[in-house]
Amino acid sequence: MTSGNQARSQTDVVVDGIKRMIMGGELGAGARLPVEKDLAAQLGVSRSSLREGVRALTVTGVLETRQGAGTYVTALDPRILMSPMTFLVDLQRPESVVELQSVRRVLEVEAAGRAALRVTEAELAAAEEILASMDELLSGPGRASHEAVMEADIAFHRVIAGACGNATLEALIEALASRTVRARLWRAINEEGTELVTHREHRAILAALRTRDPDASRLRMGVHLLAVEQYLTASLDPSAGQVPEEPAAPAQ
Repeated sequence: MTSGNQARSQTDVVVDGIKRMIMGGELGAGARLPVEKDLAAQLGVSRSSLREGVRALTVTGVLETRQGAGTYVTALDPRILMSPMTFLVDLQRPESVVELQSVRRVLEVEAAGRAALRVTEAELAAAEEILASMDELLSGPGRASHEAVMEADIAFHRVIAGACGNATLEALIEALASRTVRARLWRAINEEGTELVTHREHRAILAALRTRDPDASRLRMGVHLLAVEQYLTASLDPSAGQVPEEPAAPAQ
């Protein structure tokens, strides 16, 4: 009987072998894998080990199995290949949120600079539409929904990440942003006036993008995200070393 370590080793052989075939150009995006018997012989593994390796690469978005048609290399879209990172980021301990926010700031500052040189009129219009919806949320009667404001916030940043012209950078930003949403929502609920300040910062970022000035865009984005990072740092519970897991309900 094959031991657990041997089984994992054989699966690694499959994963590494198919990866080499892709990197070497033997298998391109959209290519069909050789039939199971031939590929197992080529890699020197059993067919069961081959199936395990293929399943692992399917989970990560490298391969896809089409019912009755075989297994194919995907388009290798960075947004799909980076999706497991969101899962890994979600596993980080709560006290790591400041580190994640710091990395997010570095990435989004660069994305803003790149976006300033590449952003289209359609993307600028989309960003403006999002901020206009935030205007209505923040100036309308009654208490604005923090969740609705946060959704608009996320959508605004997503437009900028998409405009940077780098799918890998966009995917990394998306993975990190998802993990910091709860902490940013906590700030919005517990720090009076935060949403209005944040909205003004968003307006400044958009104004810089409109001028096609990468340095100004980086600066505005950096100031905006540094404020979040500093709040999270100051909000760490010295005894527990973490930010609250769930935001408290708004005060009545």
